[in-house]
Amino acid sequence: MTKQQNNASLRIITIIAMMFLYAMISFVTNLAAPVGKIWGASFDDPAQAERMGMLGNLFNFLAYLIMGIPAGNILSKYGYKKTALAAILLGFIGIAIQWLSGAVDSFYVYLFGALLGGFCVCMLNTVVNPMLNLLGGGGNKGNQLNMVGGTLNSLSGSLTPMLVGAIIGQSLEGKEIDDVNVVLYIAMAVFAVIYFIIRITPIAEPEGAGQQVTYERSPWSFRHLTLGVIAIFFYVGVEVGIPATLISYLTPKVGFAAAGLIAGRYWILMLIGRFIGSTIGGKVSSKTMITCVACAAIALMVAAMLIGDNIMAKTFVQGAVIEVPLASTLLVLCGLCTSVMWTSIFNLATEGLGKYTAKASGIFMMMVVGGGIVPYIQSVIAAHNCLLSYIVPIIGVAFILFYALIGSKNVNTDIKVD
Repeated sequence: MTKQQNNASLRIITIIAMMFLYAMISFVTNLAAPVGKIWGASFDDPAQAERMGMLGNLFNFLAYLIMGIPAGNILSKYGYKKTALAAILLGFIGIAIQWLSGAVDSFYVYLFGALLGGFCVCMLNTVVNPMLNLLGGGGNKGNQLNMVGGTLNSLSGSLTPMLVGAIIGQSLEGKEIDDVNVVLYIAMAVFAVIYFIIRITPIAEPEGAGQQVTYERSPWSFRHLTLGVIAIFFYVGVEVGIPATLISYLTPKVGFAAAGLIAGRYWILMLIGRFIGSTIGGKVSSKTMITCVACAAIALMVAAMLIGDNIMAKTFVQGAVIEVPLASTLLVLCGLCTSVMWTSIFNLATEGLGKYTAKASGIFMMMVVGGGIVPYIQSVIAAHNCLLSYIVPIIGVAFILFYALIGSKNVNTDIKVD
């Protein structure tokens, strides 16, 4: 086999490994909210239950703020494979601690486990996104490859709340964290298998990875990266907040299990959207994608708020046809819109950074903390009016639209990045 064939085979193996890691990111992230809601249900006051239920999600994303820059530094020093292995090990420990929280009946132990789980997904994101972008050669092709990974990410995200909802049942009343032990066992088993696979898989490290690199300036000096970091803060908050609050909105109307299944359709639509994005990503620019979906998302959320509970629609859930507010369907459709935002924002924010990409990826991950902060702010409003709380993600999407139209332009073309 020629050297060129060996390189091509190694590239394919590396891409497949990154796809598996992409799926793990969503699995761990989407496990935090439903498990947190079970803990939250133990609090008597409904408003407090809503806030405490989202606290695990907040800790999961708070980890990005703590770990973002260190993750970028680890990536620069040790390379992609060692960083990925360390992340997977952290994820296993985090899930194990969440299981332990039920055994010792401690909400605070659960929060610590959620924090470690956040460290895991932060490091995985730091590895996966720039790696796939580099393997795709940057530009539209790099974005397209990230879209394919995002498709698996969405599939994992779709199945997680559905799995938890199916195990828990209709009501949270009387439920304990032990009731989701099956999900936690599955998670630990998956982490163990993925660790073994990545350990024995030869991964092609980009040139210069794991070596000492001299940086003449801070990555923050790139305006399009700085604004992209803010955009991703809002985006992750929007992505998590829309379905999480939708569960809270529907649970009093149809029960927790049905609400989880309906909210799970949001992630299925993200899966479909990313699949479509992966097919057209080589031809349609990231800027065009974000502009179109941001406008659509704002329109859908505004319409849902205006319609409220006034118009009902029939839907098929758990083998039966039930009535739900049409507003919930409009919010589920937002999954199509958010599906292409992550990879498109990342692609625009890291375009043209060269050797600064690894450090920039760490900075980029730091602001994923928005996935905890923004939904928590939304939950405070949702405790009084769920639909009114969607003003929070509307503001977030409005900034993302600004970034696509104006903020994503690289004005630092004079900076040497090689």
